[in-house]
Amino acid sequence: MADLKGKTAAVTGSTSGIGLAIARAMAKAGANIVINGMGAPADIEKERSAIETDFGVKCVHSPADMTKAAEIAEFVALGEKTFGSVDVLVNNAGIQFVSPIEEFPIEKWDAIIAINLSAAFHAIRAAVPGMKRRQWGRIINTASAHSLVASPFKSAYVSAKHGIAGLTKTVALELATFKITCNCISPGYVWTPLVERQIPDTMKARNMTKEQVINDVLLDAQPTKEFVTVDQVASLALYLCGDEASQITGSNLSIDGGWTAE
Repeated sequence: MADLKGKTAAVTGSTSGIGLAIARAMAKAGANIVINGMGAPADIEKERSAIETDFGVKCVHSPADMTKAAEIAEFVALGEKTFGSVDVLVNNAGIQFVSPIEEFPIEKWDAIIAINLSAAFHAIRAAVPGMKRRQWGRIINTASAHSLVASPFKSAYVSAKHGIAGLTKTVALELATFKITCNCISPGYVWTPLVERQIPDTMKARNMTKEQVINDVLLDAQPTKEFVTVDQVASLALYLCGDEASQITGSNLSIDGGWTAE
């Protein structure tokens, strides 16, 4: 397992779901943590303090809006000011909206591209100078099976995740001689609040019941017929931080129950 003692991991979209699981895995490995995300202040404080209590590290919360470049830069700067560095950057923030393309609200397209794709660019841009100075870094982008294949009614999300895969490759090539890796993880359907929230929209778009959406749409894509867990994704992210993964860069690592094998 990667030893992250003395290092700092900054994780966007980490107040719940995959991001929180990744933040906790990095903390367990010894890293100080910058979490980020929305939610009730009491809920966020509960998760922030739990990371400190459970793992004996320091954790701060950044309220940065992932649609605003200046606030994303401040998110990275908070880690550098508080802990002296940002050694691991995990771009995980994401939103979803499901609609036929001719009805897709323009503001939803803009928000999904901003949060799911552009935010990763802004965070990487801010974090790379420090990583280059230290000659070490790990950049991990949460992509999706939708970075490799498409599904109907998800034009913005699929476009953003395909973009993340391309951004990952480009950054990996630019940083290959600086001992900085950049990879993306492409989960299939993970049981998270993001997935749960898209069920009603999918019910409407496809005229299905909740059970039909779960079994005939979500799990139909995954040959294992099981959801991926947040802890499985977090374990893969942590592995990418270790020395044994130092030659894995520019990769798109699927963890999707066989979805993209078909």
